[in-house]
Amino acid sequence: MKEISKQGIETLVKLQEAESEIVRLKTVLGKVEKEKIKLSAKLKQFGNALEDKKENLLSSEAACRDIEREIQIVDDRIIKSNEKLRMVKTNKEYQLLLREVDDNKKRKDALETELLEYLDEKEKTQSLVQESQEEYNLLKDQIEAEQKEIEKKSTDDRELLDEYLGRQNDIGKNLDKSLMDQFARISKMNKGLAVINVQNEVCNGCFMNIPPQLYIEVQRGGSLITCPQCSRILYYINT
Repeated sequence: MKEISKQGIETLVKLQEAESEIVRLKTVLGKVEKEKIKLSAKLKQFGNALEDKKENLLSSEAACRDIEREIQIVDDRIIKSNEKLRMVKTNKEYQLLLREVDDNKKRKDALETELLEYLDEKEKTQSLVQESQEEYNLLKDQIEAEQKEIEKKSTDDRELLDEYLGRQNDIGKNLDKSLMDQFARISKMNKGLAVINVQNEVCNGCFMNIPPQLYIEVQRGGSLITCPQCSRILYYINT
């Protein structure tokens, strides 16, 4: 067992108090960051859905333009065919042109029917895009407000964390480097709890019994004693 003064044990206890607060504050701030990320992901998901609707609207608009151009082309063919009808000299040519006009009129009717369907779809998609855009804007404002509120509430915790980190650093200057390394190693193993008191032969870190002789040594002080089960540094509070 390594010898350590009573003052050294007290310094370790103070170091642990700072460490416990640091772990607690980091946990709180970690949850804050996760909540902010969650809100951002929610907005992004809604934004992606909005972009999909906008892409659908662009596709509908492009389809309408394509059909309108084709209708114009067919309409021009009908006009030209009608002009030719006035100039034909044989019945066979006349019949061929009539059939051509009829086929183009049928094609135009079909295209106009298709255009109406696309215009209806475009109108519905425009309505969906408008509604979704308004919902997105409201959600964006709401999430930004929530994130600002979360950030505002966490400011005190961030300042307190910096304070405890500074305090931990100052306390550590009074300890031997090997002892600080041991503290850091045990703290990492036990989620920030490296130094713990012992009562009635029970370690308050793992709540396991320690040997009676070891308990007596802890009560006496003067030695660096660790729990046989969890390896935490033990100290005794004389009540």
